[in-house]
Amino acid sequence: HVQLVESGGGSVQAGGSLKLSCAVSGSEYTNNCMAWFRQAPGKEREGVAAISTGGGRTYYVDSVKGRFTISEDNAEDTVDLVMTSLKPEDTAMYYCAWSLWTCATVDMLNLRANHYTSWGQGTQVTVS
Repeated sequence: HVQLVESGGGSVQAGGSLKLSCAVSGSEYTNNCMAWFRQAPGKEREGVAAISTGGGRTYYVDSVKGRFTISEDNAEDTVDLVMTSLKPEDTAMYYCAWSLWTCATVDMLNLRANHYTSWGQGTQVTVS
């Protein structure tokens, strides 16, 4: 049973940076797709970034390209999201997601919620 625990959220001024971490436990797989999603009040959950674990290929929604970086830390068993040049519109609850499957060959599918089978509880990011 895969468990995901997010940390690192908080409040920051526009232009600032935050690093989110997703601690992964219970996974026996080495080549999965993992992602960060976000959901703002009244809006649908949006895929922000995804990574093919073990392979390193990454995927980003256009609105965060050049500002956010997703990576895996094998020593710590985490998938991290470094967010820079934050904007008020980045304010949302951020969720870590894990897929039983590898990342899809069609890039956009990796930012869809239905590709993922396990979810964390979320961490709040507020940009003012």
